[in-house]
Amino acid sequence: MSEVDADADVTVDFGEDGLVPAIAQDAEDGEVLMLAYVSPEALERTRETGEAHYYSRSREELWHKGGSSGHTQTVEEIRVDCDADTLLYLVDQSVGACHTGHRSCFHRTIDGEHVGEEVFDPDEVY
Repeated sequence: MSEVDADADVTVDFGEDGLVPAIAQDAEDGEVLMLAYVSPEALERTRETGEAHYYSRSREELWHKGGSSGHTQTVEEIRVDCDADTLLYLVDQSVGACHTGHRSCFHRTIDGEHVGEEVFDPDEVY
């Protein structure tokens, strides 16, 4: 059986495209807020600043969550899955996580039922 160094960082497997999915979950109540992708640079900035950074695949650039809206995510803990190819950010979410004005990006069911809470007006923020 191999020994695990409790002080050693886990090596994240960023795969061929250099990205890993990251789930943002409310650190207090466990609600899943969003899923985005993280590059090595985004992970480094998150660890340096304590605020969530992601990589925007559509804009092809580093993205500081809340950089334009002010709806930042303070990262309380970063967890890595068993294969080291997915991250879980436990966060304190300021206002809402979704650009549609909802607290969570998961605000509707597959049948189209609205199940999420609107917490801001996106027309006033963006």
